[in-house]
Order: sequence, then C-alpha cells, then structure tokens
Amino acid sequence: MHSTTRQAWRLILSPSQPGPRNMAVDEAILEAVASGGAPPTLRLYAWQPPCLSLGYAQPVTDVDREALGRLGWDLVRRPTGGRAILHTDEITYAVIAPDDDPLVAGGVLASYRRLSLGLLAALRRLGLEPEVKGDEPVPQATRHNPVCFQVPSAYEITVRGKKLVGSAQVRRRGAVLQHGTLPLQGDIARVCQALRFADETQRAQAAALVRARAATVESLLGRAVTWEEAAEALRWGFTRGLGLTLRAVDLSQGEEQRAAHWVQERYAHPEWTERL
Repeated sequence: MHSTTRQAWRLILSPSQPGPRNMAVDEAILEAVASGGAPPTLRLYAWQPPCLSLGYAQPVTDVDREALGRLGWDLVRRPTGGRAILHTDEITYAVIAPDDDPLVAGGVLASYRRLSLGLLAALRRLGLEPEVKGDEPVPQATRHNPVCFQVPSAYEITVRGKKLVGSAQVRRRGAVLQHGTLPLQGDIARVCQALRFADETQRAQAAALVRARAATVESLLGRAVTWEEAAEALRWGFTRGLGLTLRAVDLSQGEEQRAAHWVQERYAHPEWTERL
C-alpha cells in the first residue's frame, strides 16, 4: 500500500447506461479534470443494452452489422485504443487524473503498473489470486486480432493464466483516462457473435480461443458476483492498494452538459463510429 498521503479523489457510481453515454461521460470528466475543474476521479459503471465497443483505430469493418442488429447490441467507438469488447455482465472502471498526478505520471506502462495495484487488491478482496503480466512485447501475429480478450498486453491482469481485466489508456489536454472492464459472468466469447469472420468455422475457432485465454469472475470463483459486490471491492482496492481517499459524489452540472454534448457530437455520431 502506498504511504504517500494523496488528495481526496471523487468516486462516481453511475447507473447502467447506453454505450455512447458511457463514453461521453468519461470524455466530460477528462475535460473537467484537465481544466482543473474537477479532482481526480474513479468512476464505476455498467452498460445497458449490451454494447460492442471498438478501439480508437479499429476498423468498423471488423463488425458483423447484421448480427449486431439481430442481437440488439449497441455499437460505440472508444477514445482509447485496443480491440473489440462486448460490454455486458461486467463492471467497468475509469480512472481520470492530471498527467502529473503521482499515480499516472511517467507514461503509459508506468501508470499501468501503479494502477494495477488497486485492481489487484480489489480482485484479492473478491477471493481471487491475480497475477500481473510484465512489460513484454505483444506478438506480431496477434496485433491485428479483432478481439480484445484474445490479445495479450503489457501489465494485463490474469488469474490461473487467463486474462481477467482488459484496460486501455488515452492522454490528452494534460490529463489521463484509463478505463477497463472486469467481466463478471456469462460467456466470455459472446463478442465473436458480432464480429466478421470468413466463415462459421473461423468464428467458432475464435470463440474457443477466447474461452481458452480469458475468464469471468464467476467462472474463476465458482459463484456469482453482483455489480454491487464488485464495485465495493474496487472501491476497497483503490483505497487500500493505492492509498486513496474516495468521496462518493455525482457528476457536476457542467459535466452532465458536456456529456450530453459529446453524445451528440461524437459517440452517437456515425462519422465517429463508422470511420476507418
């Protein structure tokens, strides 16, 4: 646990919301923190309806649009990098802080390593025994894989050799946004149902690979974990693992207004989602 005394951070617990709204809220908080109008923030949230999110530079042609519509899933493009994730039956966290904050200073990998201490503490609180993969290069052959939970990355968190937490980061305007997902239950390979493959054999092979490489909390613990239990574990983990003081508050009125702006101007806008 860090012994350094830190300023109080905000804790924002959001209700389940559509994908564009979730990404717009993260963007609004990033703006507020960057301008000095808000303190560093930990936000915990969920998604309704289920939403397929693409990484910032991922081609939209990876998506099987017919299947997506048939399944009733949303589509959004994240401001962060990485590959496709299906957001459902999970808890998502977002850390937003000035880029000179001790927790996120020094670049992406250094901040991943520090923030992982909070995530590790949270997972141990749930009864898991997580490990962190070191700073190892991503194999060239997997870089173009469309599925996030198939692709290894530096400082990813695993349990029994299976990836459990997928995280990504963006830095701009003097602030940092790192968000990530902790799958709680369900079939970890459902994401493959909405992605484009040459044929159904390749789709089935991709799904089998996801199941071999990634897991949910329930599959590892052998019991269901609610969103509320996971949220409390994350709150505890960031408090104990990182030495933070967290104060639960709501978004400011200004952040609500900016979030509404970003829904319309970016995250629900075809020019953003459909590009590449």
